[in-house]
Amino acid sequence: MLELNVKNETARLRKVILGVANSNGPTPTVDEAYDPKSLEHIVAGTYPLEKDMIVEMDAFNAVFEKYNVTVYRPELISNYNQIFARDIGFVIDDVFIKSNILPDRERELDAIQYVIDQINPSKVVRPPEEVHIEGGDVMLWNDYIFIGTYKGSDYKDYITARTNWQGVDFIRQLFPNKIVKDFDLVKSKLEARDNALHLDCCFQPVGNDKGIIYKNGFREEADYLFLVSLFGKENLFHITRDEMYDMNSNVFSIAPNVVVSEKNFTRLNNWLREQGFVVEEIPYAEIAKQEGLLRCSTLPLLRD
Repeated sequence: MLELNVKNETARLRKVILGVANSNGPTPTVDEAYDPKSLEHIVAGTYPLEKDMIVEMDAFNAVFEKYNVTVYRPELISNYNQIFARDIGFVIDDVFIKSNILPDRERELDAIQYVIDQINPSKVVRPPEEVHIEGGDVMLWNDYIFIGTYKGSDYKDYITARTNWQGVDFIRQLFPNKIVKDFDLVKSKLEARDNALHLDCCFQPVGNDKGIIYKNGFREEADYLFLVSLFGKENLFHITRDEMYDMNSNVFSIAPNVVVSEKNFTRLNNWLREQGFVVEEIPYAEIAKQEGLLRCSTLPLLRD
């Protein structure tokens, strides 16, 4: 049996599913875009090429190899985007939760079934159909489970709204001993600089007591102030609108003192080093054009 344990975002990583960019398929049409950033690059003719994304994912995998992390990859589906493993499932404590994702992406779950088959079946959960939740919106912080959502009455009109109130309620019932805190996120169908697709697009903890945050990603200032109170303003690195667009909060922690980051995040990476972190810089700017980055590409299974 495959042991599961994930209680926060930064404990030493031992096992992870990493997406794959091979056989990624043709550039989507405008009508096929799932998010405004992809749409922007489709229209501009700058949508990322498979060969460039393979290089970036190989660089990420090389960092995992360096730290002796066991990496699982999805089985290959021909001409299909399988980069963002975080969307299709996530682990809380020792429970694997399958996401109810956009119907077009159901095959991505099938491609990691060989991993799920190694998990105790009693620890694998599939939410009911009305529950919408994706791993990018679920963030663990020891006793807390942070969940990004969208509370607007027009939820159903937003393809960028991925986690509903039923998703929050489902996690609350599944983990009654945790403090579940939801965050109402800003959404846009057309402007990527004003779209927090998931919680990890505007917030993520690093280390034992620090975090990266974008204030204007939250619809309610009270949600932002909650995190400021919990972490302390001096421990939060505030990113700009453009840095949010570039996905600066979507880094990935291999250990409390080791963060994998995009090599162009100069201001963030300098701050991380000043705080004592080892920063493993890799190229990931092409994949970022799809409004996802390092955290989005991973599905942690086992941390210390």
